[in-house]
Amino acid sequence: MPQIFKPATNYLARASLIGGLLAPLVLGYAIAALSRSPANTKVQVPLNQPIPFSHQHHAWELGIDCRYCHTTVEKSPYAGLPPTETCMSCHSQIWTNSPLLEPIRQSYETGTPIKWNLVNKTPEFVYFNHSIHISRGINCNTCHGPVQNMHITFKGNSFQMAWCLQCHRAPERYLYQDEAHPEVTGRSQVFNLYWKYQAGEELSPRERQILEGEDQGTDNAEMKEKGRALLDKYGVKVQQLADCAVCHH
Repeated sequence: MPQIFKPATNYLARASLIGGLLAPLVLGYAIAALSRSPANTKVQVPLNQPIPFSHQHHAWELGIDCRYCHTTVEKSPYAGLPPTETCMSCHSQIWTNSPLLEPIRQSYETGTPIKWNLVNKTPEFVYFNHSIHISRGINCNTCHGPVQNMHITFKGNSFQMAWCLQCHRAPERYLYQDEAHPEVTGRSQVFNLYWKYQAGEELSPRERQILEGEDQGTDNAEMKEKGRALLDKYGVKVQQLADCAVCHH
């Protein structure tokens, strides 16, 4: 009886079995990689707005305090978005004929709010409170990246749960005290850092990392010990920070 299958068919059969076993692993890895890529998280992907707005120009070149536009960041879960009146407090006097700012003038004249495109937004099932983090001295750039350098605002971090838990499980790695100004509160320290940068004051390596949006927490034993002291000072209950109910009410 003639041979139906060639000897090479044995190798193909083995390869297909191995491929069938590996395919779910490869597919799972590909899906995980895609979910963490900028294509999904939008990290470092600039998002256009209805009116061109540069944080670098307003926050760094002009030195406008974050709280001038984000008025509720110190006292509310939400940082707040500037109403048209905030924009017009300046632009009723300068750049009054700029075609780029025509949507602002139209919004002010008609009373129709500007529909800003949200760069950073947590899912509806996640609770986040800006004021709590600010009061503990967690700088804006730790989460949002180097905002003072952004011409077009982009997302600085993924805000995925694993990223948040890095801090919630070991907050002593992220808390720090400005040793040049130990008298200031955590809340004041957040915004003082930008003024120090503006004034050309000497910054510590940690402060430079924060400003560049590169602070991933310290592994220095001495600095972590200082972080633990701040946890005691602020009354932070570390054992509860990773509880589901903290963020998922």
